[in-house]
Amino acid sequence: MDPIVTRFPPSPTGYLHVGGARTALFNWLYARHTGGRFVLRLEDTDVQRSTQASVAAIFDALAWLGIDWDEGPYYQTQRLDVYRSHIQKLLDSDCAYYCTCSPEDIEAMRKAATARGDKPRYDGRCRDKQRPFSDDAVVRFKAPRTGTTVIEDVVKGPIVFQNDELDDFIICRSDGMPMYNLAVVVDDVTMGINTVIRGDDHVNNTPKQILLYKALGAPLPVFAHVPMVLGSDRARLSKRHGAMSVTEYREMGYLPDAVLNYLVRLGWSHGDQEFFTREELIAKFSLEHIGKSAGVFDPNKLQALNADHIQAAAPETLTDHLLPFLAARGVTAPDSAYLRAVIETLQTRSKTLVEMADGALFYFQEKVAYEEKAAQKFLKPAILEPLRLLIAQLDAQAVFTDASIESAFVQTMETAGLKLGKIAQPVRVALTGKTVSPGIFEIIKVLGKAQTLSRLEQAASFISGRSD
Repeated sequence: MDPIVTRFPPSPTGYLHVGGARTALFNWLYARHTGGRFVLRLEDTDVQRSTQASVAAIFDALAWLGIDWDEGPYYQTQRLDVYRSHIQKLLDSDCAYYCTCSPEDIEAMRKAATARGDKPRYDGRCRDKQRPFSDDAVVRFKAPRTGTTVIEDVVKGPIVFQNDELDDFIICRSDGMPMYNLAVVVDDVTMGINTVIRGDDHVNNTPKQILLYKALGAPLPVFAHVPMVLGSDRARLSKRHGAMSVTEYREMGYLPDAVLNYLVRLGWSHGDQEFFTREELIAKFSLEHIGKSAGVFDPNKLQALNADHIQAAAPETLTDHLLPFLAARGVTAPDSAYLRAVIETLQTRSKTLVEMADGALFYFQEKVAYEEKAAQKFLKPAILEPLRLLIAQLDAQAVFTDASIESAFVQTMETAGLKLGKIAQPVRVALTGKTVSPGIFEIIKVLGKAQTLSRLEQAASFISGRSD
């Protein structure tokens, strides 16, 4: 059996969005699962709208997602000679012909067909006239007028098209630029693509492409048309539903593995499992488990899944992802071991890397900035003596362990006659400036003895200054 060869062919006319990323992911996963090859090509024949900035954005998004390719990137604009040779092959075999009908002629044909109650289309008047090449001529494919064309679709099952519903579609414009359907088929044939996984908005193009495969004497690939991704209101996904650029999710603090996990579940399933690692997806992905109904994009579910991936990750794997967010907040080049320890305290509390970065800031402050309400409520004169007792107890500990930190607090509470709740929040505000944070003992272990004592002394001075 030949190895599976899939492809992802984005048009570089904008950023990589959710739907395109899911298409890339399905093709990549299937190639990786089967030990096949994954090809990247840029369908850039729309020269007016294609930009190098869009190419760079697509590469950036794929790199962030970790979707790599085995061949390419190929550019259609660099393959025009390949298309022209195949167009000539179709002309020579009487499967295509030159058409010189003007746009006004075509419009008149369509209006006449509509008036008769027929489908508006080209009526084939140049089909058998054997017109020669001319500067104003397009090339049309000579489509069969009887019979059927059937898509044997892995996802949707057989889809039958009546050939008399298809007109002689254009495969090359008068300027020599190939049309989409011709270029796609030639690319897939010459690149050895044998499995085409794409959105079901391409279903109506597929019968035309099948006819081109047959006319070129090429074997048909396996087709798998995947249902579209919809918004929560069941309308086609748009920016208001969250259909933004994939890299915007990076800026919002999402992990690439979480985004991959969520995208694959928009149309594919493996039992009731929701959480997948990248390795699990590669091991378990199959075309047979792609669903027939549209996936519904839910930003809340994506965020919840991102939180699960943050919590499940080894802290050292999160450091590189978190560093840009810390840098944006003025924290640069933190000690790697210290940063890993910081991350451990925040993993269960962070839905995104943005939340984690915001929550981590107090760990990197030289001087704690107290929230005004927190200071007013908890850094009061009554807590000054217990705070000094705690400073003495902690200073007496040779090393900071869970047991030694707990012992210092127990001794302080017994001496001051306080329960943990009465001293915990003032200490929390003293160490972090806030009333919400990771556990106090966790924070103390990360900060270490010198930094913990310095912050508690700062709080004591703050209280003294307010009570003078």
